[in-house]
Amino acid sequence: MGVVNVTPDSFSDGGHFLDTERAIAHGRQLLADGADILDVGGESTRPGATRPLVGEELDRVVPVIEALAADGALVSVDTMRAEVAAAALAAGARIVNDVSGGLADPEILGVVAGSSATYVAMHWRAHSDRMQQFTSYDGPVAAVVAEELSARVAAIRAAGIADERVVLDPGIGFAKTRDQNWELLGGIGRVQELGFPVLVGASRKRFLGELLAGADGNPRPVDERELAHAAIVALLASAGIWAFRVHDVRATCDVLATVARIERER
Repeated sequence: MGVVNVTPDSFSDGGHFLDTERAIAHGRQLLADGADILDVGGESTRPGATRPLVGEELDRVVPVIEALAADGALVSVDTMRAEVAAAALAAGARIVNDVSGGLADPEILGVVAGSSATYVAMHWRAHSDRMQQFTSYDGPVAAVVAEELSARVAAIRAAGIADERVVLDPGIGFAKTRDQNWELLGGIGRVQELGFPVLVGASRKRFLGELLAGADGNPRPVDERELAHAAIVALLASAGIWAFRVHDVRATCDVLATVARIERER
């Protein structure tokens, strides 16, 4: 799943693809690099980010989705808003990637239920401007995340979305400390035990930069974290992860091809 951030403030590439034509070109390049899905988002969810107006988000994502879907791409819309999800599906998106799992805007579940779209529900506790105030977990992080995702599955089912259209995301970096992210990745099997495909989005995130911090204690810059992310992909690919949400599609595809080739010999 290649990331197409049509935002001015995303942590990795904010502003690089805010222009519609540049975003479309970027999406096409990600497809050429091997992406299976393009995830188009118009709202940054980096820690501390403030939300755009609904109209701003619509203006950012709808033209990009229309163009990429017209190319034949499998497009996902990264949104927490029912109105944006509805417009994106009308524009050709076939996946709704909701980082709030329906908590930010419960009406989004009805929008998806009334379509044939796949729904990605991420583990989420609060909006980006305050999510790091909610990092207290009463028990092992992976177990608590699985329990809270299970509650979202109940709501998703109640809304009329069939299980075969549901994907779960453990929410790496969302309402989690550095160490909790590592604990969650190590215990990802607890989330898989819920019986749904799992999406992992760890690409370039701060906990990788902190792991690779220099002698001065400053995190490794965002664009110098790819090898650490590649190690995560290599380890989890063999565990049956459904998809990885990534910025560097080519590097990730190289890792997946290598893992697959080794697996053939086992």
